[in-house]
Amino acid sequence: MPDGTPVLPVLPVLLRATAAEAPGARLRVAGLTVVERAVRQLRRMGNTVVIASDGTCPLPAGTDVRATPDPAALAALRASLAHPPEVGADVVRPTNRGFTGGLHVVDEDSRRAAEDAIFAELLRGDLGLVARALNKPVSFRITRYLLCKLPVTPNQVTIGAGLLGLVGCALVATGRHALVVAGLFLAHVQSVLDGCDGELARVRFQQSATGEWLDTIVDDALNLALTLSLAMGFSRGAGPRWGVTLALAAAAMLLVYNAVAYRELLRQGEGGEVLKVRWWWRRGGDMKAMLTGDRRVSVSRIVLAAGRRDFFVLSWFLLAAVGLLPVVPVYAFSMALPAFVVAIGQLVAAPPPHP
Repeated sequence: MPDGTPVLPVLPVLLRATAAEAPGARLRVAGLTVVERAVRQLRRMGNTVVIASDGTCPLPAGTDVRATPDPAALAALRASLAHPPEVGADVVRPTNRGFTGGLHVVDEDSRRAAEDAIFAELLRGDLGLVARALNKPVSFRITRYLLCKLPVTPNQVTIGAGLLGLVGCALVATGRHALVVAGLFLAHVQSVLDGCDGELARVRFQQSATGEWLDTIVDDALNLALTLSLAMGFSRGAGPRWGVTLALAAAAMLLVYNAVAYRELLRQGEGGEVLKVRWWWRRGGDMKAMLTGDRRVSVSRIVLAAGRRDFFVLSWFLLAAVGLLPVVPVYAFSMALPAFVVAIGQLVAAPPPHP
């Protein structure tokens, strides 16, 4: 799950881990000791890390450690490396840009402030309205106070949340109103938890192409499963019979859209994030750039917002909870139709992939 931060590799970087940095370097910030965080971050930026150590600071395994028992030895190491960029092992840098700045961690207050800054960086500009206002305040707490303390991987979180979403689909498929509402609520809970995998990956520097694809495929599979579950639930009496037709049509159109989107991701070489697909209606631009750039209200932005998973799953739950369940398949059809049109248009007028 790449973070997309453009950085220029600088080789090597000297990580100073001496007695002066040891108290802060030992503290844990978002699941990693400060020194381990520094090593992972520098490596992710493309740098070779050389650690200057006097033996007082516990260091991660597999690192290039150079003994510097006194200031003279540290100065000699600097000179031998042609005075490279230098980072303290007790400094947390919330972003991957450059080697200056950062927050010195020396005690619990500074540790907490550093963790606050790291999670604040996760509020990306392309987040949906519901994700930013409702889901993230919850998922941040789950990631920060629970998942960061557990030996779980981001991919395990993705799969676990996906299984919860499947339970919700099974409840929706029963057609019993109370269970349909409960199932849609579980779908919303899954949508909240869906943010935790990416958060955990970013704060632990565990982003991967596999994780990005897994997250996308699980979400899309759950969207299809939930829409088909609506059709099944309506066929069992949850609502009018025409709801079955609309839900099935929505599922078919979403399937076409997903197939075209995956084709474009592979063709364009954009990894597994569908927002990065360059669509014909954007004249070769992608939706991620649109969401993070111009913030003016437009029809396309409104349609896109209404079709985002965080928004429509919560909307479906609220509609069902207040007795407006028949509106849900109408919403599903209205959401899937523009996606289907975009997909067909992409097949006809797709821009060529960038060289």
